Amino acid sequence: MNQLKGKLSHYWNKVYGFLFPILEEELGELTVKQQQLISILELIRIEDFVEPFFGAGRPPEDRKAIVRSFVAKAVYNMTTTRELIERLTSDVNLRRICGWVYSKDVPGEWSFSRAFGEFSKSELPAKVHEMLIKENYVDQLAGHISRDATEIEAREKAQKAEKVEEIFPQVKYLPGRPKAGEIRPLPEPTRMERQQGMTLVEMLADLPKACNVGSKKNSKGYKETWVGYKLHLDAADGQIPISCILTSASLHDSQASFPLAMMSDDRVTNLYDLMDSAYDAEPIWNFSKTLNHVPIIDNNQRRGEKVEFEPATKERYKERTTVERVFSRLKDEFGGKMVRVRGHAKVFAHLMFGIF
Repeated sequence: MNQLKGKLSHYWNKVYGFLFPILEEELGELTVKQQQLISILELIRIEDFVEPFFGAGRPPEDRKAIVRSFVAKAVYNMTTTRELIERLTSDVNLRRICGWVYSKDVPGEWSFSRAFGEFSKSELPAKVHEMLIKENYVDQLAGHISRDATEIEAREKAQKAEKVEEIFPQVKYLPGRPKAGEIRPLPEPTRMERQQGMTLVEMLADLPKACNVGSKKNSKGYKETWVGYKLHLDAADGQIPISCILTSASLHDSQASFPLAMMSDDRVTNLYDLMDSAYDAEPIWNFSKTLNHVPIIDNNQRRGEKVEFEPATKERYKERTTVERVFSRLKDEFGGKMVRVRGHAKVFAHLMFGIF
């Protein structure tokens, strides 16, 4: 962890001591928001991951400037791409930070939309985030991984969930013991039972991704419903998002625990897995231990009295609020509440631009 802090300290000294004075000499005094945007762009270097265009016909607009603009859209918490284009046209500093000199160089809304579709299809923001985490956490230790999920409202029509009987036809039997010679098939395995024999790629493919209706109880115990998706996230100490998965809103939090744990284990080395009572299931406890982690999961009061943590464990469990603060900042400051794109791939890309 000290080595990681040293890397970040060297980076901030480079940005504040060298880069900002040069930019201010050319652009004038930078606002706090502009400094924040420059710092993020310099850290992630997302334009380096944009593939060059080769082909016949008219080449597309400059993808590197466009992808930097989508990061700016998240940092400035803008609602629409049209608002982003208007801001780029009128704000000289923002336009030059993104990569255009003159307002006439900023492409139209269609070019932004087409580029965003390409970034979403290639999962560019998610791949850049994964690379960034792996590079900065190499040989480093993340003490706690806090796991949780949050609702993501979307402006699209909810798809009806397929009936269970249509996917796994069930034969009804009379209650009681089977007749002589009667062989009853075993019940279909649950998703977590199936996941235990899958690879990470197979787990992710098995998760539902269509927009539908989700429901949960809020902090006051009242039931809330929404149309859209659910973002599952692992966060390390310091409010650093490590792994993200976007699924249908109706998926229970626990169903994405295995793939999230495998993704995070591939990116960082951590000691403790902190989860709330939605993850209190024996397979999740066991899976965490197989990764050589110490699971700390709040007791789900299904039967009997609630089992409280021991004092030391209770104090460590307080670190789980890290992931809640990540969700709060994503929604309040980086566009998580204002999803105006449709489809799983585009919604996930929109959220990942904000995760940076």
